[in-house]
Amino acid sequence: MGRDRWDTVRSRRTPWGAIALVMLTGLALMRNGVETSAGPPQPAAAASVAAPRDAVAAAPLPDEPVQPLAYAPASRVRIPSIQVDAPLIDVNLDPAGWIEAPPPQDANLAGWYQNGIAPGQRGTAVVVGHVDNLAGPAVFYGLGSLEKGRRVEVTRYDDTVAEFEIYGVEVFPKDDFPGPRVYGDTGYAELRVITCGGGYSKAGGYDGNVVVFARLVGTR
Repeated sequence: MGRDRWDTVRSRRTPWGAIALVMLTGLALMRNGVETSAGPPQPAAAASVAAPRDAVAAAPLPDEPVQPLAYAPASRVRIPSIQVDAPLIDVNLDPAGWIEAPPPQDANLAGWYQNGIAPGQRGTAVVVGHVDNLAGPAVFYGLGSLEKGRRVEVTRYDDTVAEFEIYGVEVFPKDDFPGPRVYGDTGYAELRVITCGGGYSKAGGYDGNVVVFARLVGTR
């Protein structure tokens, strides 16, 4: 999508509620991971979101921490605590109704789901990326090691940076993925960062998805 046209095409975005319904089984981000003895880090129990599995994850706040931003496409994601600094490309849905992954050949590349919410807008924006590729670890290999309170920064094409604070990190099985809890609108400006995780087999790939839950806490 041409970046000089984003303001004129944003009204054609598919309603988020409809998109969430086709992603209840999770994201097929990596089908051919690298088989290692240890594998990528997995979330600690202490990082889980304190919410029922079927509920929309939303840690209650007395007030909105920061005014949400207007729509603008995302260009880059940074997670300083795990040394992530990667360009974002637009991704869509594949023919099966799952969010597409960015090309696996580029290990340092992530994707923003462009038909959903822009990072910093009120609602739940989604960023995805590979945990590994056939050459080794990829952009979100360390995602499962993140802790509550860490920051995720998303640079946008309107020259603003949306700063998110992590309030949960969990791994969910792909065959029992809690779509409403992950993608649902909490009433705040939120971000989900998602990669593959859980167990791995050469025949079936990864059997789960690591999901980072974060909320907008600042802009610059």
